[in-house]
Amino acid sequence: MNPALHVVRLGLDRGWVEFRNSLTNPQDIGFNAVSTVAIVVVLFFQRDATVPGTTISLASFTLPSILGMLAAFNGLIGAVGTIAVEREDGTLLRAKAVPQGMLGYLIGRVALLTLQTLISMVIVLVAGVILMPELARAGIGGLLAVLGITLLALMATLPLGAVIGSLATSPQTAAGVSMLTVGGLTAISGIFYPISALAGWLQAVAQGFPLYWLGLGMRSALLPDSMAAMEIGGSWRPVETILVLGAWTVASLLIAPPILRRMARRESGSAMQERRDRAMQRIG
Repeated sequence: MNPALHVVRLGLDRGWVEFRNSLTNPQDIGFNAVSTVAIVVVLFFQRDATVPGTTISLASFTLPSILGMLAAFNGLIGAVGTIAVEREDGTLLRAKAVPQGMLGYLIGRVALLTLQTLISMVIVLVAGVILMPELARAGIGGLLAVLGITLLALMATLPLGAVIGSLATSPQTAAGVSMLTVGGLTAISGIFYPISALAGWLQAVAQGFPLYWLGLGMRSALLPDSMAAMEIGGSWRPVETILVLGAWTVASLLIAPPILRRMARRESGSAMQERRDRAMQRIG
């Protein structure tokens, strides 16, 4: 078998095994259940309100944004936290000892977080359709569009999260940097409100990052065409959405593996123990 294909297969197998294990982990199940219930409760109380000047329910307008944020948070913050923690506990050090181990490790992380994100989004989407039957008008085409945008967004953000997690000096630093990054991009992305309300230069900055296009793609898949009037240029811009997310995907997949390998070369048992000692001193 081709060595590269063998590494990909091993990485996918690892991601699948860890995903199955997460389904029996009470902590993972509890966190996902609480967050999903919270989202459904918000949609429930918004279902009777409408977006001003339209007949679209506020819940229908909010759902695409929620799906976009689930993809962004799981893609970036999930990868950052996982990489940072597994750097501390020696998982990365063990992966380094295997030929092409870092590439297989990265593929496994991407597979795991992708599956976890898709499950969460499916649950929220099904709950949304039950609460707001009008969403069913999106049809199979709309659902396939949601899936495609989600996969593109995850491929664009997961490797970047891996880079941030590998460069951070501790899990706490990684969490802080990722939250600031996602929070800042969320504030200017227009994912929860029309980006046209922002200053022109902020609109230009936001369109350089995947979060804006992720939200736009979700809205185009689930909302009626009349709602495109609220967007820049009065259009969903599907071609631009695919091109920008695709470009981020290619760039992320090219950048992440060499940075992870460079970080792994600096890893050693003594360096890991030194970080543990510092952590114990902070706790003490």
